[in-house]
Amino acid sequence: MPEQKIAVEVDGRRLTLSNLDKVLYPAEGFTKREVLDYYRRVAPAILPHLAGRASTFLRYPDGVDGQQFYEKDVSRHAPDWVRTARLVNSGSRGGSEVNHHPVIADLPTLIWAANLAALELHVPQWTVGSRGARHNPDRLVFDLDPGPPATVVECCRVADRLREVLAEDGLTAYPKTSGSKGLQVYCAVRTRQPERTSEYARAVAESLASESPGEVVARMTKAVRPGKVFIDWSQNNPAKTTVAPYSLRGREHPTVSTPVTWAEVRNCTSVADLTFTAAEVPDRVDRLGDLFGGLTGQRMTLPRSR
Repeated sequence: MPEQKIAVEVDGRRLTLSNLDKVLYPAEGFTKREVLDYYRRVAPAILPHLAGRASTFLRYPDGVDGQQFYEKDVSRHAPDWVRTARLVNSGSRGGSEVNHHPVIADLPTLIWAANLAALELHVPQWTVGSRGARHNPDRLVFDLDPGPPATVVECCRVADRLREVLAEDGLTAYPKTSGSKGLQVYCAVRTRQPERTSEYARAVAESLASESPGEVVARMTKAVRPGKVFIDWSQNNPAKTTVAPYSLRGREHPTVSTPVTWAEVRNCTSVADLTFTAAEVPDRVDRLGDLFGGLTGQRMTLPRSR
């Protein structure tokens, strides 16, 4: 069947959309048209968390049951109006490569990305300047990953304790689901040293693991993780990214990495309590607003030590 294309205008930009009826989530019959509509509806909430950040796409051109791939460099196919950040990235074999990362600051760029079947949008904990310079981290993240049979329910118990620890250090914490198995906790921070967020996060994670060794682990070793919550502090490494708030996930169903309230965290008793899909999130945002909005406001200085 020939590729179906239509031309549209989005906020003054001409876009060519393709294969809108292609099913990207077979378990629900969820199509690319519905993916595009989801990102259109959630744009006011997601764009502030993408703007100024060098994005990495996780693309699923044949849907979530097909092959997927990460894309950092869009220089070969991005329209000339898409802003990109030219960044040198360290290669896995010790070398380096230059990538032109997309910087998603407006609705046309967001829709362009969605049309590429970039279901997942990943961003670092730092922004880039107008000339592409990397700024120091402005976000601190703790990625809570449950080792089966633990679930997001156990993550919630750990997250609430983590919130208390961060509050003692003068930091305001914001939780969101990963859209997969776990939970993530963020803070808006200010630091002059890029490595400080990783150092601080590691100290907090190891402190909680020492406090509750039967429930929490701060080491990545898989053998020590069953039944416990792994606090992945390493996601603060400037070379790493985390899934953006309100991003879809490439799972069986169109789940979304969704900001939640601390009341929802404390009241969580089942996985279903903190599972949100593309069908639910836009209305949830209309009702609750952007629960991650505080992250774009005042940043607090990281404690010098812990």
